[in-house]
Amino acid sequence: MILVTGATGHVGGEVVQALVRAGEPARALVREPADLSIEQVAGDLNEPDSLAPALEGVRAVFLLPGYRDMPGLLTAMRGAGVERVVLLSSLAAVATDTRNAVSEFMIRSETAVRESGLAWTFLRPNAFMSNAVRWLPQLRAGDVVQDGFADVLIASVDPYDIAAVAVRALLDPGHEERIHQLSGPERLLPAQRLTILAEVLDRDLRFHPLTNEQTRADMATRMPAEYVHAFLSFYGDRTLDESHIYPTVEQVTGHPPRTFRQWANAHAAEFR
Repeated sequence: MILVTGATGHVGGEVVQALVRAGEPARALVREPADLSIEQVAGDLNEPDSLAPALEGVRAVFLLPGYRDMPGLLTAMRGAGVERVVLLSSLAAVATDTRNAVSEFMIRSETAVRESGLAWTFLRPNAFMSNAVRWLPQLRAGDVVQDGFADVLIASVDPYDIAAVAVRALLDPGHEERIHQLSGPERLLPAQRLTILAEVLDRDLRFHPLTNEQTRADMATRMPAEYVHAFLSFYGDRTLDESHIYPTVEQVTGHPPRTFRQWANAHAAEFR
């Protein structure tokens, strides 16, 4: 049995679907019932004592980072018989300046997993293609998308491919104590991603770049100040480079990573 955390999110949801396609027994840890195609058990990862029912019979866990008591959480997993953990981490753990909230909780999470005594695999993907979903409110209002970091090239990765690698690491030997860096097959600017989305949607969309100060003000409406600081460090000060293209997806899964156009076609209905 495999336990999936974050099963209603972009990556966790894809992990669920990949396990279903593979015919593998899987269970989702949820706080509230959700529309999922696998068994669900309620629990709170910030409260390790609440996890006993969810962990029953579980041998591997797909784990998101950043919980309050990561050592206690991993101790509970090991005590329940879990053997391996695949952690969704981030390149923020190895940014050139890790003195920010995002890097710090990624590093804490990786350290706790390394020291847990469990077999582990870390996934460090570039930014997700699904981050384009944040444009939805603007696209509902009109044909202009305003966004920051307009000159930052990113080889973003489809959550479908992150999940495909995660499932192989959960099921197959040979991934223990390995760090998989993941990317898509192409480097794109935000305006280039919007152009592709415009073609898929058959809309005349236009990109308007924001200055870093405008970006800071916009992000402050959506996330805590310490996270705003982190993303300004990553993309404004260039302490994080997500332009690298890695061969990992194809090496692990046998298929090339999906392009942004493929992601946009797969999710066009969400934008319409």
